[in-house]
This record gives sequence, C-alpha cells and structure tokens, in this order.
Amino acid sequence: MEAPPAVWSFRAGWTEPLRARPVPVVLTCVAVLALLAWRIGAEPVLPAFLYLGVAGTALGFVDVAIKRLPDPLTLPSYGAGVVLLGLAAPFTEDGGGHFLHALFGLAALWALFAVQWLLIPNAIGLGDVKLAGVLGLYLGWLGLDAWLLGVVATFVFGGLFAAGLLVARRAGRKSELPYGPFLLLGTLVAVLVHTG
Repeated sequence: MEAPPAVWSFRAGWTEPLRARPVPVVLTCVAVLALLAWRIGAEPVLPAFLYLGVAGTALGFVDVAIKRLPDPLTLPSYGAGVVLLGLAAPFTEDGGGHFLHALFGLAALWALFAVQWLLIPNAIGLGDVKLAGVLGLYLGWLGLDAWLLGVVATFVFGGLFAAGLLVARRAGRKSELPYGPFLLLGTLVAVLVHTG
C-alpha cells in the first residue's frame, strides 16, 4: 500500500521524528547555524544558508528515522533558496554570476541524481533526487570547486558508512540506508570549506 502524500501539518506523520526528539533536533540545528554564521559572516547570502541549515537539519533527522525526505520540506526549499539567493545577488560582488551558477548547479546535481535513480532505482530514492537539486543550488552559488567537493564528499561519506555497516555485519548489500544525511553532510563540508 502506497504511503499517503506528505502534507504540511505539525501533526503529519513525517514530523513525528522531530516531535519525538526535539532536544537533539534543536541542538543540532543550533550547532549547524552557528557554524554557518561563523564561516559566512554578516554577508547578504547568510539568510539563504541559514534557511538551508534549518531545513537540512529537519530533513536529516526525518530521513534517518523513517527513510523519507518529505516533499513539504524539500519542494518549498527550491522556491526559498531561489528567492533568498536572488535577494542576496544585488548586494554581492558578481551576484548575477553567482546566481546563474546556482541555477546551473541546481540543474546539474538534480540531473546527476535523476540519472542514478533511473539507472539504479533501488540505490537512491526520488526524495534524494529532489534534495540534490536544492543542494546543487547552494553549491552552485559557491562555484564549481564547492559543487565538486560537495558531490565527492557525499559519495565518500555514504560509501564509508555503508562499508562500515557491511564490515560490522549490521547491514547487507540490499539494506536500505537513508542517503539524505550524506547529501546534507557533504554539502555542509563544501560550504564550510568554500566560505569565509
């Protein structure tokens, strides 16, 4: 039976992991926001990345708990990211170039994960494809080096974690693992390296 569509409601099923463990969620979110504020500083683009920090933290906790990246968090992040980065562009040196690169980054990372999803449908979920586009937007804003680092870090973190579980015999080759946290962690590493 197919899962009911995710909707925006504090009582929706996908919010249960956030409601069940509010302290770890809030502490993680505060730590992520502090890191981003420290590295980016008082720049016009800071609100965009802080939004990503909040949404990304929530998505990470939900994906670990229920192996889903709910549309009510992922899809609005496209619009929020485009608007917030667009508002920062006029006040950023070569902001128009950064914004154009952000759109290219969105399309490229979405396409990369969409191809994987089509060719190896059980390796990643459609939610990972949707999240990849959002993260590609932010990585693209930071440039090609950040985009590449984010992609490589994602695959490295995901691969090491999966290998560790296999070695420890805590998972098999067909075990379903949440991939969103590795996408988010790889992006966070790239942002921290390529800002400030």
